[in-house]
Amino acid sequence: MQADERDAGYLWDMLDSARTIREFVTGFRFHQYLQDKKLQLAVERAIEIIGEAARHVSEAFRQAHSEIPWQGIIAQRNVLAHEYGEILQELIWKVATTRIPELITLLEPLIPPPPKTDA
Repeated sequence: MQADERDAGYLWDMLDSARTIREFVTGFRFHQYLQDKKLQLAVERAIEIIGEAARHVSEAFRQAHSEIPWQGIIAQRNVLAHEYGEILQELIWKVATTRIPELITLLEPLIPPPPKTDA
C-alpha cells in the first residue's frame, strides 16, 4: 500500500526524528549518555515525536505495514509523555541505538519521493 499525502507527511516526521536520534547518539557510549541530560532529553523528545506521528498514520496504512511495531512506538511515546518519572534510561538507550536504526530501514522505502517540480 502506498502512503497517501497525509500518511507520507507523518512517515516523513517519523523518519526525520529517527535520523536525528541516530545522529545525536553516534559516537556516544551509554555511560556518556547517562552523563548528558541534554542528550537524554533530546532523544526522549524525538522518540515522542516518532510516537505521536505514528499515532496519526491511518489505520489502513498501519495494517498494511505490520512490519513496523506501531503499537510499541505509540506506547513508548505515551510512557515518555505521561509516565516520565518512570523512564528507564537503559531502555531509551536500547531504543536509540538498536530499534531506531531498524525503524529507519523500515521507513525509508515507504516514503514516496517528493513531487517533481518544474524548474
